[in-house]
Amino acid sequence: MSKVCQITGKKTITGNNVSHSNKRTKRTFQPNLKIKRFFVPEWNEWVVLKVSAAGLRTINKKGIYQAIIDADVEGNLSRW
Repeated sequence: MSKVCQITGKKTITGNNVSHSNKRTKRTFQPNLKIKRFFVPEWNEWVVLKVSAAGLRTINKKGIYQAIIDADVEGNLSRW
């Protein structure tokens, strides 16, 4: 499975390392992903999601059920 948040859709992006002499080399910025289990009361079951720190904040704000529905509509959610 790739390094993509299943709630927000955050993924690896590329940028530059810039040295003291201003020489630039390519690098990657990885999302802060955690694998977490969530209990969804509407389904009465546990789901395992790969979620970024921002995705955890979204789940805390909206609730797990609404966050999963919104992620599925946006196309971020791969089947768990």
